[in-house]
Amino acid sequence: MKLKLPADSIRFRLLGLAALLVGAALIAAYLTIAAILEDFITGRFDAETRAIAEGLMAGATISDSGRLVAGVPPSDARFDLPLSGWYWQLMQNGQVTAKSPSLFDNLLSVPVEDVQGGHLFGPDGQRLRLIHSDFTLPGSEARLSVAVTAPQAEIVESLAQVRRPLAISLLVLGLGLGLTSLLQVTAGLKSLDRLGHDIRRIRAGEAESLSLPAVSELRPISSEINALLEQNRIVLTRSRDYVGNLAHSLKTPLAALANSLGPDHPGQALIARMDRQIGWHLRRARSSAAPRLLGHRTPVAAVVEDILLVLRRPLEDRAIAITTACPPELAFAGERQDLEEMIGNLTENASKWADHQIRISARLLPENKASENKAGEREIAIRIEDDGPGMSQEDHAHALTRGRRLDEFGPPGAGLGLAIVHDLCALHGGSLTLGHSDLGGLRAELILPA
Repeated sequence: MKLKLPADSIRFRLLGLAALLVGAALIAAYLTIAAILEDFITGRFDAETRAIAEGLMAGATISDSGRLVAGVPPSDARFDLPLSGWYWQLMQNGQVTAKSPSLFDNLLSVPVEDVQGGHLFGPDGQRLRLIHSDFTLPGSEARLSVAVTAPQAEIVESLAQVRRPLAISLLVLGLGLGLTSLLQVTAGLKSLDRLGHDIRRIRAGEAESLSLPAVSELRPISSEINALLEQNRIVLTRSRDYVGNLAHSLKTPLAALANSLGPDHPGQALIARMDRQIGWHLRRARSSAAPRLLGHRTPVAAVVEDILLVLRRPLEDRAIAITTACPPELAFAGERQDLEEMIGNLTENASKWADHQIRISARLLPENKASENKAGEREIAIRIEDDGPGMSQEDHAHALTRGRRLDEFGPPGAGLGLAIVHDLCALHGGSLTLGHSDLGGLRAELILPA
C-alpha cells in the first residue's frame, strides 16, 4: 500500500495528530508506571531493612556493665561480605557498640534524628539507603539507636530490570497503536478516495452520476454533486433549445428573403454574409452555454467514420484518397456534437485544399505530457493533414482569426471554420495548432481531454 503524505493532506494530519497523542500518552504512561514501580521497589527495600532493624532492636540487650549488646545477628550473608553496602550497627549515646562484619573496621556516620528511607554515603563512598531508629530497653536510660543500610545501586539495578521491559512493552504497544491508526485512517478515508475515483469516472465520461457512499457523512456531498451535474445538463439543454429557436427564427426569414431575390441580385451577397455571421454567433452561444458536459464520452473513430460517410464520395470524384489511423478505444471527454464540429470543420478545410491525399490520425498522449494544472488527466491528439499548398508560419495565427481568409481566390468559404474549431477546443481546455505536414500541406492538430 503506497501512501503519499503531503503536509496539507487529511491523512497526514490525522496520522500526525494520532502519533502525537499516542506518543504523549505512552510517555506519560511510562513516567507514571516507572514512578509507581520506583516507589514499590524502594518500599520493598525499605521494608526489608526495617524488618532487620526491628529484629536487631528485639534481640538487643543491656549487659551487666550497662553496655548495649546485639542479640542474634541477621543471618543474611550480605551483612558478612566486607563493604557490600548492607550494614547494620547499634549505638548507645552516639557510640557504636555493635556492628555488622561487612563494615570491617569502618563506622557509619548516621544523623542524630530518626530517618526512614534517607540516604548517606558508605565507607567507600557508596550511596546507601538508610533506616535509622531510636529505641529503648528496660533498665537503661541511655539513648539507644539502630541503623541499617542497603546499597542504592541495587535499588537502581532492580528499577532498571523492570524499566527496560516496560519501555519495550510500551514501544511495541505504540507501534501497534500506530499501525491501528494507519489502518483506521486508511479505512476511514477510503470512502473519500472512492468518491474521488467516481468523480474522475464522470469526467472521463464513464459515468453520469455519483453513487451514494456507504458513509453517511459523505452522502450529502454526493447528493449535492449529483444535483449540480443534473443542473448542468438542464442548463445546457435549455441553452441549446433557445439557440435552436433563435436559429430557426432568424434563418427562416433570411431563407425566404433569399428565395424572393434573384440569384444575381446584389442583396444575395449581403444575405449570405448575414447567414454566415448568424451561424458563427449561434455556434459560439451554444458552446459557451456549457463548454463541457460532464459524464460524456465520445469515441473518436466513430465520429471520423460518420464524417467521412458524407465527404468520401465527393473526394473520390476528385481522386483524393483519405487514410485514417484512429484506434477504436480512443474517446473524447465531451459531447459528440462538439467533436463532430471540430473534426468536421478541419476535414472540410483539408478537402477544399488537398490535391491528392488527406490523412486523419489520433493517438493518446503520454501521461507526462499533461500540463501541470491537468495532472492526472489524459489527453488525445487528433491530426488532420493534407497535401495541398499549406500556408506559411506567419499565416498560422492569422488563420485562426474569425472571418480572416488568407486566399480570397481559393475555394468558397466564410473564413470561420478554423476560428470555430479554435474556440470550441479552448472551451474544452484543449488547443489547436497549425503546422507543416510531411504530406506537403497543412497539418492541424487538436489536443483534447481523453
